[in-house]
Amino acid sequence: MKVMKFGGTSVGTPERMKSVTQLVTRSGEPVFVVLSAMSGTTNSLVEISNYLYKKNPEGANDVINRLEQKYMEHVDVLYATEEYKQKTREFLKGEFMYLRSFTKDLFTSFEEKSIVAQGEIISTNMVVNYMQEQGINAILLSALDFMRTDKNGEPDPGYIKEKLTKVLEENEGYQVYLTQGFICRNAYGEVDNLERGGSDYTASLIGAAINADEIQIWTDIDGMHNNDPRIVDKTEAVRQLHFEEAAELAYFGAKILHPTCVQPAKFAGIPVRLKNTMEPDAPGTIIDNVTVRGKIKAVAAKDNITAIKIKSSRMLLATGFLRKVFEIFESYQTAIDMVATSEVGVSMSIDNDAHLNDIVDELKKYGTVTVDSDMCIICVVGDLDWSNVGFETLATDAMKNIPVRMISYGGSNYNISFLIKAADKKRALQSLSDTLFKK
Repeated sequence: MKVMKFGGTSVGTPERMKSVTQLVTRSGEPVFVVLSAMSGTTNSLVEISNYLYKKNPEGANDVINRLEQKYMEHVDVLYATEEYKQKTREFLKGEFMYLRSFTKDLFTSFEEKSIVAQGEIISTNMVVNYMQEQGINAILLSALDFMRTDKNGEPDPGYIKEKLTKVLEENEGYQVYLTQGFICRNAYGEVDNLERGGSDYTASLIGAAINADEIQIWTDIDGMHNNDPRIVDKTEAVRQLHFEEAAELAYFGAKILHPTCVQPAKFAGIPVRLKNTMEPDAPGTIIDNVTVRGKIKAVAAKDNITAIKIKSSRMLLATGFLRKVFEIFESYQTAIDMVATSEVGVSMSIDNDAHLNDIVDELKKYGTVTVDSDMCIICVVGDLDWSNVGFETLATDAMKNIPVRMISYGGSNYNISFLIKAADKKRALQSLSDTLFKK
């Protein structure tokens, strides 16, 4: 069985919902489908929550009314029979009555999670109703019955596998199994969400739990490209990536995928395929555990980077210096992207500057601190094992006319990264494409 995940734009209109239905049923084989909320819905639900936090029920009700009107208009376009139009209208009325109920009582953070979850609940109910109207043997399984995180907020794969296996055993024989992406329950039974990677993470977890043949992530572009098509001319889709290569690209700026969401598939050895809903017959990008030796695959860029350098003569031969520095970042829950050390100093980059001033104040206890803002990390990904003589030279040669603040190489066999000024990003990406991927 394949797992097929469709994002918000893929189910963003009644016409798109009909297209998704055709895609998931055209093979005739059983499939497990994961859907996001319709595009724009989650933003509206967050806006409702914000009004409620500010104790402005009138503002919340205004957004609720506009959202309800939008969905009611979709009903007449999506369904052909009065039976399913009425069935879906009644469902939507119940949903929006539920949302309005929050405007009458004290609002809490846990209720925000419940409000945001309604986007996926609405989209999946609308699509399963349409499928059933079309005579498709489809069933909706609530993700809240089997998706759960543990006390650390991480997915609980053992629980997910046990519960989902039982649910499928109780519902055998369907052509389409449909569920919500993103939403789950936490270890205490409260409605929550997976945050990182959202619906992609759901699809990967389900694929691992049911030992799927393949996990398909359907978006509106033809797979992962070898550079940013918004900035660089004549990019091409990469047809195959190792899981580690895909994770590096995702972490360093390729927005099509979140770096953590494919981890369950990787550990289970299940390939992940990125597909385009606009061009369903295009091959897309396959992500698996196969390494293609001696090939550079793609380039990505991560914006809004801040570089921090701490210089101290006391660092020389001082054991524990780096530990003290890293503990400061840990205490402010700020992740470090790149690190470079010398005899008397250490440079680091971060992408979250929320606690930058506090971090700098702490670091000044140990040396002189310099901060460079408006930086960018350029990441070159492929089989960059050090035994591949000359690969790092290709990358550095492409950057020969770009001022480079820091280089990271050797921490991974799949990545070499350059820290540069954001103003030089476009020039760097184009130069790397011209050097690495020229025909």
